[in-house]
Amino acid sequence: MSGLVLIGTQWGDEGKGKVTNYLASRADMVVRFQGGANAGHTVAVDGRMVVFHLLPSGISEPGATCVIGPGVVLDPEELVAEIDRVSAQGISVGPNLLVDVGAHLVLPYHKAQEAAEEEARGADAIGTTHRGIGPAYSDQCSREGIRAGELATFGRFRELFERNAARRNRLLERLYGKPPLDVADALSRLERAAARIAPHLADTPPIVRGALHEGRRVLFEGAQGSLLDVAFGTYPFVTSSHTTAAGVPAGTGVPPSMIGEVIGVAKAYTTRVGAGPFPTEADPKAAGLIRERGAERGATTGRPRRCGWFDAVAVRYSVELSGIERLVLTKLDVLDAFDSIPVCVAYELDGGRTNRFPRSLDDLARARPIFEEAPGWRQSTAGARKPADLPAAARAYVKRVEALTGIPVAAASVGAASHAIVEFSKML
Repeated sequence: MSGLVLIGTQWGDEGKGKVTNYLASRADMVVRFQGGANAGHTVAVDGRMVVFHLLPSGISEPGATCVIGPGVVLDPEELVAEIDRVSAQGISVGPNLLVDVGAHLVLPYHKAQEAAEEEARGADAIGTTHRGIGPAYSDQCSREGIRAGELATFGRFRELFERNAARRNRLLERLYGKPPLDVADALSRLERAAARIAPHLADTPPIVRGALHEGRRVLFEGAQGSLLDVAFGTYPFVTSSHTTAAGVPAGTGVPPSMIGEVIGVAKAYTTRVGAGPFPTEADPKAAGLIRERGAERGATTGRPRRCGWFDAVAVRYSVELSGIERLVLTKLDVLDAFDSIPVCVAYELDGGRTNRFPRSLDDLARARPIFEEAPGWRQSTAGARKPADLPAAARAYVKRVEALTGIPVAAASVGAASHAIVEFSKML
């Protein structure tokens, strides 16, 4: 099968964009299947750091067709701004970008609503990105959404937008005490964005299915991580879409039998942004060192990430959810500075030991990590390009991750550059 799915196995920020970009030169097509501009995939392209929010991370490869699938919620203004931003960095976006006509739109009233709702929650705020993702998915489910295909006929789009904006303005003013959205100004901006996006609109599911039928290599790129899945993540501290491999068929129109192998991406440690339980969170000194060495700040929000140790319980849970067959371990080089590296092998919960990731948020909040100590290597891994280049203790750490997760590690990244990857087995 020529399909390959890349899934985050933690709370996002695992390096899926880097891995996608690394593999894109071997791929014919890269397909984003869920999420929106709340994603932040940072990759090194020709020595420059480029952040992708909506564009698939393979867009820097001119030979790859890049698809924004129907499961993505698309902010038209953000997409145009991103195209301009990466174009200024030397990445050309042309006919190789396809935007599905069924992708639901994130519009200015969605972002205003999300900001007002988060403010109203006060101390109970979830920590959303204020990108309007949740309200856009809510509109889709309540059958009030506007899809990307409407941008091709702006008169029809205008009618739908004015209808929805009127309802949302009443909500903003009467419930949240916020000023109404300037509808005329928003429409003026959106009309300019629509003209830019219209040439990229396409009915993409038949195109993706056709590529797979022809044996072309198709990469399916997810956003966020498995523990942020709306159904199986640490609810309510989750995103608003399905981030596991189950989201691929729903977000692309490709049947499950065609999606091919599933590869998970995990950091060699663990991070999390925002609120919610985090069993393996490190003490402030160790967390600070990880954050500094790993440049752990959100590419979308700029918020510092909470940092901790590798949680094998959580990653095993993600492996089971998506049927992950191999793992890519990213940022192994961040651990070069440690004499000893804690690894969570199980949880202590209510006086007993468990190897299962709790579905209950209260249970997860009470869970305490059971650590074993892996020896550090205290030497740079940055120049490694093949397994033999890694220090013996680093190779042993990778082997221990394999044993704890139950699947082989296909590759490990040892630096920010796209080529700074050690492959243990061919991925595509």
